[in-house]
Amino acid sequence: NERLAERNRAFFLGRRLTSINLMSSPGSGKTSLLERTLREATGKFAVLEGDQETNNDAARIRATGVSVVQINTGKGCHLEADMVWHGVQELDPEPGTTLFIENVGNLVCPALFDLGERARVVLFSVTEGEDKPLKYPNMFRRAQLILLTKTDLLPYLDFRVADAQGAIDRIAPDARVLQLSTKSGDGLDAWYAWLEELQGPD
Repeated sequence: NERLAERNRAFFLGRRLTSINLMSSPGSGKTSLLERTLREATGKFAVLEGDQETNNDAARIRATGVSVVQINTGKGCHLEADMVWHGVQELDPEPGTTLFIENVGNLVCPALFDLGERARVVLFSVTEGEDKPLKYPNMFRRAQLILLTKTDLLPYLDFRVADAQGAIDRIAPDARVLQLSTKSGDGLDAWYAWLEELQGPD
């Protein structure tokens, strides 16, 4: 997988693709965030959509007008570099495109597989409990950005943001953390600004 990930990295670099590996547990809001991002953020976008079964999420992405290729892993719990290679060849994105790779919803397996991406973004919902980074350190440790999602639910939950931040600081002290709600729109401007910064030259 590492050799194939390097092949992907070279291809992404040669075509000036900004590749982002989106990872989280199921239900943290990856697809909902992507839908809104694709409609509102600045830039050219394409999506590789990873799921064990169904094309449901790919259909949601396609409805935004953005090109998407579905990758079904079957019994596999993660995307692998070779799957991404074949998917991106089918997708054939224009130079300068930001490529979102939405990984299978799982906090264990995807953390162990390099896809050749420029950045890893981990979504962490306020419905999951503050200690999630401590339970799944490999997932959070290699993230460049951690998104604390569904913050519109905070008034209704016994979730302590300070405790979650403390857990992140222990596991991934260098990661940037943004709080956002796809539903209310709070925090999305900071997410879009981060994307624009990443889209700039290396």
